[in-house]
Amino acid sequence: MKKLVLIIGFLSLFSCQEKAVLLPQIDNTIQADVVDHSPIYLFFKTEGKDTLVDVNRKNSISSTHWIFNIDKRLPLRLVVPEVIKLQAKKEGSAHKSAGSENYFSYSDRIQKQLAFLPITKMNFTMGMPKFGVRIYFDKNNTIFVDDVAIKNEDLDTYLAKLPSDKPRRFNYCFDKDSSYENLVKGLVFAQTKGLQVAHVFVY
Repeated sequence: MKKLVLIIGFLSLFSCQEKAVLLPQIDNTIQADVVDHSPIYLFFKTEGKDTLVDVNRKNSISSTHWIFNIDKRLPLRLVVPEVIKLQAKKEGSAHKSAGSENYFSYSDRIQKQLAFLPITKMNFTMGMPKFGVRIYFDKNNTIFVDDVAIKNEDLDTYLAKLPSDKPRRFNYCFDKDSSYENLVKGLVFAQTKGLQVAHVFVY
Protein backbone atom coordinates (compact mmCIF):
# COMPACT_ATOMS: atom_id res chain seq x y z
CA MET A 1 0.00 0.00 0.00
CA LYS A 2 2.81 2.41 0.91
CA LYS A 3 4.45 1.66 -2.44
CA LEU A 4 1.23 2.50 -4.25
CA VAL A 5 0.87 5.79 -2.38
CA LEU A 6 4.46 6.73 -3.24
CA ILE A 7 3.86 6.02 -6.90
CA ILE A 8 0.75 8.18 -6.86
CA GLY A 9 2.68 10.94 -5.11
CA PHE A 10 5.51 10.86 -7.64
CA LEU A 11 3.16 11.02 -10.60
CA SER A 12 0.90 13.55 -8.92
CA LEU A 13 -2.29 12.12 -10.34
CA PHE A 14 -5.20 9.89 -9.47
CA SER A 15 -6.93 7.70 -12.00
CA CYS A 16 -10.48 6.47 -12.05
CA GLN A 17 -12.09 4.58 -14.92
CA GLU A 18 -9.26 5.57 -17.28
CA LYS A 19 -9.60 9.25 -16.34
CA ALA A 20 -6.84 11.19 -14.62
CA VAL A 21 -6.78 13.95 -12.04
CA LEU A 22 -3.71 16.20 -12.04
CA LEU A 23 -3.14 17.16 -8.42
CA PRO A 24 -1.76 20.52 -7.22
CA GLN A 25 1.97 20.42 -6.48
CA ILE A 26 3.07 22.24 -3.33
CA ASP A 27 6.26 22.33 -1.24
CA ASN A 28 4.72 21.54 2.17
CA THR A 29 2.76 18.72 3.79
CA ILE A 30 -0.03 19.67 6.19
CA GLN A 31 -1.09 16.06 6.83
CA ALA A 32 0.65 12.99 5.47
CA ASP A 33 -1.93 10.25 5.95
CA VAL A 34 -5.70 9.68 6.16
CA VAL A 35 -7.13 6.29 7.08
CA ASP A 36 -10.66 4.97 6.49
CA HIS A 37 -11.48 7.29 3.63
CA SER A 38 -13.63 7.52 0.51
CA PRO A 39 -12.48 9.23 -2.71
CA ILE A 40 -14.35 12.04 -4.45
CA TYR A 41 -13.08 12.87 -7.95
CA LEU A 42 -13.52 16.16 -9.80
CA PHE A 43 -12.19 15.66 -13.33
CA PHE A 44 -11.16 18.32 -15.83
CA LYS A 45 -13.32 18.08 -18.96
CA THR A 46 -13.68 20.17 -22.11
CA GLU A 47 -16.49 20.44 -24.64
CA GLY A 48 -15.48 22.67 -27.51
CA LYS A 49 -14.11 25.85 -25.91
CA ASP A 50 -15.88 25.24 -22.60
CA THR A 51 -14.22 23.87 -19.46
CA LEU A 52 -16.45 21.58 -17.41
CA VAL A 53 -16.17 19.65 -14.16
CA ASP A 54 -17.01 15.95 -14.12
CA VAL A 55 -17.83 14.73 -10.59
CA ASN A 56 -17.54 11.10 -9.52
CA ARG A 57 -18.57 10.29 -5.94
CA LYS A 58 -20.13 6.86 -6.40
CA ASN A 59 -17.60 5.21 -4.06
CA SER A 60 -18.16 7.70 -1.24
CA ILE A 61 -19.37 6.47 2.15
CA SER A 62 -20.74 9.13 4.50
CA SER A 63 -19.36 7.47 7.64
CA THR A 64 -15.75 7.73 6.37
CA HIS A 65 -13.39 10.63 5.81
CA TRP A 66 -13.82 12.15 2.35
CA ILE A 67 -10.81 13.01 0.20
CA PHE A 68 -11.49 15.45 -2.62
CA ASN A 69 -9.16 14.62 -5.52
CA ILE A 70 -9.58 17.67 -7.75
CA ASP A 71 -7.82 18.48 -11.01
CA LYS A 72 -5.54 21.48 -10.48
CA ARG A 73 -6.54 23.04 -13.83
CA LEU A 74 -10.20 23.50 -12.92
CA PRO A 75 -11.34 27.09 -12.24
CA LEU A 76 -12.74 27.88 -8.81
CA ARG A 77 -16.09 28.99 -10.26
CA LEU A 78 -16.65 25.30 -11.11
CA VAL A 79 -14.91 23.65 -8.16
CA VAL A 80 -16.23 25.52 -5.14
CA PRO A 81 -19.99 25.11 -5.83
CA GLU A 82 -19.42 21.35 -6.11
CA VAL A 83 -17.41 21.26 -2.87
CA ILE A 84 -20.16 23.22 -1.08
CA LYS A 85 -22.83 20.87 -2.43
CA LEU A 86 -20.93 17.69 -1.57
CA GLN A 87 -19.99 18.78 1.96
CA ALA A 88 -23.62 19.74 2.62
CA LYS A 89 -24.79 16.37 1.29
CA LYS A 90 -22.43 14.53 3.63
CA GLU A 91 -23.35 16.75 6.59
CA GLY A 92 -27.03 16.00 6.02
CA SER A 93 -26.55 12.24 5.77
CA ALA A 94 -28.02 10.09 8.53
CA HIS A 95 -24.99 7.81 8.18
CA LYS A 96 -22.36 10.50 8.78
CA SER A 97 -19.90 9.65 11.55
CA ALA A 98 -19.32 12.39 14.12
CA GLY A 99 -15.56 12.14 13.70
CA SER A 100 -15.37 12.04 9.91
CA GLU A 101 -13.47 14.83 8.17
CA ASN A 102 -13.05 16.19 4.63
CA TYR A 103 -9.72 16.82 2.90
CA PHE A 104 -8.24 18.22 -0.30
CA SER A 105 -5.46 16.01 -1.69
CA TYR A 106 -2.29 17.37 -3.30
CA SER A 107 1.28 16.32 -4.00
CA ASP A 108 4.24 17.47 -1.91
CA ARG A 109 6.84 17.90 -4.65
CA ILE A 110 9.73 18.19 -2.16
CA GLN A 111 8.95 15.03 -0.19
CA LYS A 112 7.47 13.39 -3.32
CA GLN A 113 4.47 12.10 -1.41
CA LEU A 114 0.73 12.50 -1.27
CA ALA A 115 -0.48 15.13 1.21
CA PHE A 116 -3.82 16.26 2.61
CA LEU A 117 -5.37 19.57 3.65
CA PRO A 118 -8.23 19.38 6.21
CA ILE A 119 -11.21 21.45 5.02
CA THR A 120 -14.06 20.32 7.29
CA LYS A 121 -13.97 23.51 9.37
CA MET A 122 -13.61 25.80 6.35
CA ASN A 123 -16.78 27.60 5.25
CA PHE A 124 -16.71 28.07 1.45
CA THR A 125 -18.85 30.84 -0.07
CA MET A 126 -19.39 32.03 -3.63
CA GLY A 127 -19.43 35.82 -3.35
CA MET A 128 -17.69 38.69 -1.56
CA PRO A 129 -17.54 38.95 2.23
CA LYS A 130 -19.74 41.68 3.71
CA PHE A 131 -17.50 42.39 6.69
CA GLY A 132 -14.14 41.45 8.15
CA VAL A 133 -10.57 41.62 6.84
CA ARG A 134 -10.18 40.52 3.21
CA ILE A 135 -7.03 38.51 2.52
CA TYR A 136 -7.07 38.25 -1.26
CA PHE A 137 -4.88 35.90 -3.31
CA ASP A 138 -4.81 36.95 -6.97
CA LYS A 139 -4.16 34.58 -9.91
CA ASN A 140 -0.39 34.87 -9.31
CA ASN A 141 -0.81 34.22 -5.56
CA THR A 142 0.12 37.82 -4.78
CA ILE A 143 -1.52 38.73 -1.47
CA PHE A 144 -3.59 41.84 -0.75
CA VAL A 145 -4.99 42.66 2.69
CA ASP A 146 -7.92 45.03 2.22
CA ASP A 147 -6.37 46.17 -1.11
CA VAL A 148 -2.88 46.67 0.36
CA ALA A 149 -0.23 44.49 -1.30
CA ILE A 150 1.68 42.43 1.28
CA LYS A 151 4.82 40.35 0.84
CA ASN A 152 3.96 36.69 1.37
CA GLU A 153 6.55 36.25 4.10
CA ASP A 154 5.09 39.22 6.03
CA LEU A 155 1.44 38.12 6.06
CA ASP A 156 1.27 36.74 9.61
CA THR A 157 3.09 39.69 11.19
CA TYR A 158 1.01 42.21 9.20
CA LEU A 159 -2.25 40.61 10.34
CA ALA A 160 -1.05 40.50 13.95
CA LYS A 161 -0.44 44.28 13.89
CA LEU A 162 -3.89 45.22 12.58
CA PRO A 163 -6.06 47.25 15.02
CA SER A 164 -7.89 44.87 17.34
CA ASP A 165 -10.35 47.10 19.19
CA LYS A 166 -13.11 44.73 18.04
CA PRO A 167 -13.17 41.02 17.12
CA ARG A 168 -11.58 40.45 13.71
CA ARG A 169 -12.76 37.98 11.11
CA PHE A 170 -10.21 37.01 8.48
CA ASN A 171 -11.72 36.16 5.09
CA TYR A 172 -9.51 34.32 2.59
CA CYS A 173 -10.57 35.41 -0.88
CA PHE A 174 -9.80 34.09 -4.37
CA ASP A 175 -10.64 35.02 -7.96
CA LYS A 176 -13.41 32.80 -9.33
CA ASP A 177 -11.41 32.29 -12.54
CA SER A 178 -8.26 31.33 -10.65
CA SER A 179 -7.22 27.68 -10.77
CA TYR A 180 -7.95 25.17 -8.03
CA GLU A 181 -4.19 24.77 -7.60
CA ASN A 182 -3.93 28.44 -6.57
CA LEU A 183 -6.62 27.91 -3.95
CA VAL A 184 -4.78 24.99 -2.37
CA LYS A 185 -1.45 26.84 -2.53
CA GLY A 186 -2.99 29.83 -0.74
CA LEU A 187 -4.68 27.73 1.96
CA VAL A 188 -1.59 25.61 2.59
CA PHE A 189 0.57 28.74 2.74
CA ALA A 190 -1.73 30.34 5.32
CA GLN A 191 -1.59 27.26 7.53
CA THR A 192 2.20 27.01 7.30
CA LYS A 193 2.26 30.59 8.64
CA GLY A 194 0.22 29.44 11.64
CA LEU A 195 -2.97 31.18 10.47
CA GLN A 196 -6.37 29.61 11.01
CA VAL A 197 -8.54 29.47 7.90
CA ALA A 198 -12.27 29.38 8.60
CA HIS A 199 -13.89 31.56 5.92
CA VAL A 200 -13.08 31.16 2.22
CA PHE A 201 -14.72 33.36 -0.43
CA VAL A 202 -14.60 33.03 -4.21
CA TYR A 203 -15.79 35.88 -6.44
